[in-house]
Amino acid sequence: MTIIDGKKVAADIRAELKEKVAGLKKEYGKVPGLVTIIVGDNPASKVYVNMKYKACEEIGMNPKIERMPENIPENELLELIEKYNGDENYHGILVQLPLPGHISEDKVIETISPEKDVDGFHPINVGKLLIGQDTFEPCTPAGIVELLKRYKIETKGKHVVVVGRSNIVGKPVAVMLLQKKEGANAIVTVCHSAAANLSDYTKSADILIAAIGRPDFIGGDMVKDNVVVIDVGINRVDVPETKKGYRLVGDVNFEEVSPKASFITPVPGGVGPMTIAMLLSNTYKSFVKSLN
Repeated sequence: MTIIDGKKVAADIRAELKEKVAGLKKEYGKVPGLVTIIVGDNPASKVYVNMKYKACEEIGMNPKIERMPENIPENELLELIEKYNGDENYHGILVQLPLPGHISEDKVIETISPEKDVDGFHPINVGKLLIGQDTFEPCTPAGIVELLKRYKIETKGKHVVVVGRSNIVGKPVAVMLLQKKEGANAIVTVCHSAAANLSDYTKSADILIAAIGRPDFIGGDMVKDNVVVIDVGINRVDVPETKKGYRLVGDVNFEEVSPKASFITPVPGGVGPMTIAMLLSNTYKSFVKSLN
């Protein structure tokens, strides 16, 4: 059994991008810029935004954070996005979700220019992804596919079972692995809570992608031998006797499933670090496209 080290792969990608960004600076005298807009004081959002800022800085990109009050009117937020749509110094615009209840996430996502939508959430980019055109791939699914590639895990003709159908992970990763191209070309089944007997599906998986947000949900009796397991879940489980008072676990019961797996991602340290690495990669891609 091989543990897929997302931390190491993400560090490799960042090192590769750092070199590329230095090359851009030398050749063009400018670097990719990423602006992140955060609304309100959600503690988890603050942590994520700071991580993205630091990652950008480390590889030589130009990051910026716009901090907006919780009660910002929707139209003001949309105007701010429009301002950055027209700002040539920023090639990626990211609005940290979730947003306060009075602001429409859909409107916000649709206001971001598709050319700067480095999250890959704009309906135009989602449509391009579906029909197999070149576009920004959503960061977590892109990270999953990249891990499979870098560990030389064959996907062609394999049965991939995705548990979860969110717009952020489940649907896009299914679409990406379905495409008729290298690193994809899989037979894909998407499962969710409506399945009468989920294990009928998960037991047939050559590659299982769990993205449901339920701690330790996939047990050892739900997978076959030599399965490849990609665990996207990050769940907080209370452990009062520890210093932190909690621990992070995935959607897969690692103790039960890992003895049966050929490859498995740990939580933390598996898919998580890949998300920011792919965001940086999309921002680089946006800059390069802007040169043409």
